[in-house]
Order: sequence, then structure tokens, then C-alpha cells
Amino acid sequence: MEDSMACPECRSPYGYATGSSFMCPECGHEWMENEALVPETGLWVIDANGTRLLDGDSVIVLKNLPVKGMPQPVKAGTKVKNIKLNEGNHNIECRIEGFGQMALKSEFVRKA
Repeated sequence: MEDSMACPECRSPYGYATGSSFMCPECGHEWMENEALVPETGLWVIDANGTRLLDGDSVIVLKNLPVKGMPQPVKAGTKVKNIKLNEGNHNIECRIEGFGQMALKSEFVRKA
């Protein structure tokens, strides 16, 4: 058995051997060595807490986010439904009530 292996749940490189299985210190996931890691085919986006986000999820904004051309920011605590993920710096596309279509960074949201 290897001494370490990347976690198949959160992709943390710190998975360690516990004797007959592996354990992730970051997310707590436990898996057997023979559970092969499936190559990643989709986009992997994580929120501010390290939780994986998927298309269609709902997220909550963690801090006030200023918006160019608008007199007020998107307030912390705003719930955003039905997000779409994409590549790039602003990797979440969404529609926010009162602001319209926007792109957000995943580091400023958490999964609802």
C-alpha cells in the first residue's frame, strides 16, 4: 500500500494510509486503495469552504461585492440560485435579483 494518495472526494494531496484504507485530513473522506481515481472529465470548482460546486447549485455570497455601474454592492448573505460553472477567474455565472446576469469568483461564495 502506498503511503499517500490524493483524495477522490476533494482532490486534497494529503490523503494518508490508515492500515487497510486511506483517509483525507481535509474532508474526512475514507476510501480503499483499490478504488481507482477516475480521471476528471468535468470542471472542478470549490467554494470558500472547500466544498465542490456543481451546475445548478445554490450559493450564498459571503461579503459585500461592489458592482461597477451600480450604486450599491451585492450584499453579504444574498442567495444565488441555479449557478453555471465555467473556466477562468470569475468561474460562476449567475443571475442576481436586482443586478441581472453576473460572474462571481468562487472564493467569495459558499454552497447553500
